[in-house]
Amino acid sequence: MLPEKIAAWSMRHRAVTLAGWVALVVVALLSGMLLDGESRRSTDPGESGRAQTALNAQNTFDPFRENVLVEAKEPGSPPFAANEELRRATEDLVATLTRSSSVTDVRSPLADAERISADGASGLVGFSIAGGEKDIRPNFETATARVAEVAARHPSARLSQSGDLSLSSVVDKGIREDVKRSELLSLPLTLVILLIVFGALVAASVPLLLAGTSVAATFGFLSVVDDFTPINSATTVITLLIGMAVGVDYSLFFLRRQREERARGHSIDAATRIAARTSGHVVVVSGLTVVLCVSGLVITGLDNFTGLAISTAFVVGLAVLGSVTVLPALLSLLGDKVDRGRIPWLGARRTTAERSRFWSATARVVTRRPALWGGLGAALLILLTLPALGMRLQDPTPAESLPRSLPAIDAAVRTQEAFPGVVYPATVVLTAENGGPVDSPALRSAITDLDRGIGETSGVLNKPIAVAGVDEAVVVRVPLSGAGRDAESDAALAKLRTEVLPETIGKVDGVEYAVSGRTANARDFADRVVERMPLVFGFVLLAAFVLLLLAFRSVPVALVSIALNLLSIGAAYGVLTWTFQDGHFASLLGFAPYGGVVGWLPMFMFVLLLGLSMDYHIFILSRIRERRAEGAVAAIVRGTGTSAGVVSGAAVIMVGVFSVFITLSAIEYKMMGVGMAVAVLLDATLVRGVLLPAFLASLGERAWRRDRKSVAPERVPELSSPNA
Repeated sequence: MLPEKIAAWSMRHRAVTLAGWVALVVVALLSGMLLDGESRRSTDPGESGRAQTALNAQNTFDPFRENVLVEAKEPGSPPFAANEELRRATEDLVATLTRSSSVTDVRSPLADAERISADGASGLVGFSIAGGEKDIRPNFETATARVAEVAARHPSARLSQSGDLSLSSVVDKGIREDVKRSELLSLPLTLVILLIVFGALVAASVPLLLAGTSVAATFGFLSVVDDFTPINSATTVITLLIGMAVGVDYSLFFLRRQREERARGHSIDAATRIAARTSGHVVVVSGLTVVLCVSGLVITGLDNFTGLAISTAFVVGLAVLGSVTVLPALLSLLGDKVDRGRIPWLGARRTTAERSRFWSATARVVTRRPALWGGLGAALLILLTLPALGMRLQDPTPAESLPRSLPAIDAAVRTQEAFPGVVYPATVVLTAENGGPVDSPALRSAITDLDRGIGETSGVLNKPIAVAGVDEAVVVRVPLSGAGRDAESDAALAKLRTEVLPETIGKVDGVEYAVSGRTANARDFADRVVERMPLVFGFVLLAAFVLLLLAFRSVPVALVSIALNLLSIGAAYGVLTWTFQDGHFASLLGFAPYGGVVGWLPMFMFVLLLGLSMDYHIFILSRIRERRAEGAVAAIVRGTGTSAGVVSGAAVIMVGVFSVFITLSAIEYKMMGVGMAVAVLLDATLVRGVLLPAFLASLGERAWRRDRKSVAPERVPELSSPNA
């Protein structure tokens, strides 16, 4: 096999192999630093994407808007119009901001009754951040400092600032902190698990070193790729954790098989070649399966998914490459030194790979009555899947995603409650059909009609609206009812797009309009995902089936493997819905339920899990196939028992790594962590130990009828080596 030939060459040329890997990592990191240009912007799909493209074509940009909610701290205080302290605080704030060169277009509730809340308790001061692109951040910080100064001068008034930059800043900060937290938690956690699995410090460090260098090289290459395809911050976190999970898993498969062959009496290099022929082949097939499955995300045509597919392909591809080249060379170089640094009470027991008595006994019981145990196991997974039938796909707003303990999030919640839609308004971009300036008396009259029409549709579209010129375009911000990304907001968006705008702006000749904003972006993104989902699912299932068919030459085995993976994924969907949509364990996991599941997550989980969970199936099936000569049932029992240690260790590592997501701040990451960890856990226990043996026992020799391939790992010529 090719992996064995590559491993043999790597062992004969250890210095070249190891130096080449180091050079690859260094080149990747240097290319990321030296060739890192301007990152490419992501483009939203649908109408919101057209609005974004129209704005990007202007020489200036849509000014960032900020709002300050002015309300009394003490309950039962007089309403805003009759509260002298609130009015003085508002006057002070408006005067302070007006004098500042950092802001422009200050709007006051003292001059505009629409800026007083419906209950009369609070007022809303609005302003834009002044300056060019380089001045935005310092001007925003200056304006925020001025608001804080006014708040300090009026202790009985609560001044809560939220807006475009306030929310984006807290989201960006949360992502940066999540990246750091994932790095700090994933590496030590993985090392501890590896120490338990191998019982020796050197052996545990080898997989961690390979996974870490694969991730580092990937980040370097992605800095260059980012110039052509958008790579966002969330992709960085996902790539880090996926890279650690698969990199360690692949090394674990290889290293445990090499130990097993060493225990049979083979020399180090011969055992390594056997491991390359067997486990190395599994690693290559598994890695190719993951890459092909994740590449299905490209079919969506969404920039963020394309970037995620590229990053996953990079990190998995590098992990596979390192597993069949660097790992054999390193094991050949270390020899028996790989077992140095043994941990007391673990080192002696973990030096060799042993058959699991528990899983062997479980497989033996299951194969005696496969229909019973297979039926019970499938019924349990179907029961876990049932809550997913009520899953509602709904993206959270920043206020729903992040904890309210953050000041900007608390301010956004308060402002949204007092002035629905102001925090997450629809952005209507108006441009001329044939280019040039769009502003005209007819358009201004239509905008007045739009404002009047909004007043007539109270409860769906809200005031106050904001109008701003952006070079040759005009931007109108329209507050929508609802929480920003719920059904009520979607209904308001649809009414704006299909009724209000066509009846006002749509009657002006030569004017084009497109609606964007948080609600519109999320709606258009979800529509694209739903539209392309059948194509993505079909591609991924077909790719997995073809690869399994090529690997095992058995249609029943390929179909059973895919069916079992679908059951575990469905169960993960059910647990995800029951936990986050229905709000169970909210206090334990640190989130506030908002009544939905992130819209892109089910498809992402399907694509990634179908690829990752194939690792276990391919590894177990390979072990079972090696022992076919012993008889169908005996092969299932022994194959399940001998693969248990590797699969259990790999599953614990992957569950541990995905559990790191649960500790992160954003609810999207928590959902991903729970869903992925549950699916892997079910796949490595119930599916691996019960369902797979049951189905294979039911099929008997029919499962392997077309597979004439035999595996005899013991027949390996010895290499002349100082470690032999």
